Amino acid sequence: MKRNIIKIDQEKCNGCGLCVHACHEGALQLVNGKAELITDSYCDGLGACLPECPQGAITLEEREAVAFDEEAVKTHLEKQKAEIFPMNLGCGCAGTQARTIDRPETPHEHGIQMTTSVAPESQLRQWPCQIRLVPVNAPYLEKVHLLIAADCTAYAYANIHHVYMKNKITLIGCPKLDDEDYAEKLTQILQQHEIKSITVLRMEVPCCAGIAEAVKNALIKSAKMIPWQIVTINIDGSICEE
Repeated sequence: MKRNIIKIDQEKCNGCGLCVHACHEGALQLVNGKAELITDSYCDGLGACLPECPQGAITLEEREAVAFDEEAVKTHLEKQKAEIFPMNLGCGCAGTQARTIDRPETPHEHGIQMTTSVAPESQLRQWPCQIRLVPVNAPYLEKVHLLIAADCTAYAYANIHHVYMKNKITLIGCPKLDDEDYAEKLTQILQQHEIKSITVLRMEVPCCAGIAEAVKNALIKSAKMIPWQIVTINIDGSICEE
């Protein structure tokens, strides 16, 4: 049968995950840093995800597709919920899914970690570093390269200090847990200071897309033309997209 169904331009998609969060049927997921339609039968063709895409990568097209299966969608969503919340934690975000990441054990002797490498040095250049605590008029924000990072990235990506924080001012936050509009504060920072560049460091989980969206909105509201990039980290600590 012919019906309306979404189409994702993989060249335009930046893997922000906003469409995944917007889809109430769970028809979308991130695969290798790009949004993909899991199956035609999960897409109702109403396009709730379209306005959420900042890249304009999603369109509706009329084509041959299997019918929308409401019962299959219910089963799919229930399965997702059971996998993500085995103890009924009561939250619908895929970013809270509990997973164990296998890593090789580091040799220890008498409870002390054995290492021959030099202890790493912190690259944090200012305090505070939480977005909601940083004063918008802080002098250390002038003429700097800015790293705006989801706080989980520091735990997932082992070398964050030397790869991303070095020679940058670091602001961290969690758009899911902080009850604050980051875009408003970031707009004030951009308006009051000369920022050389912005690097956004986020996790692959959909709820983490909020930090990238806040930066985008701040750039628009401040009317500043500042070079910026988004780097996505997988939950296993590898770089998903840069």
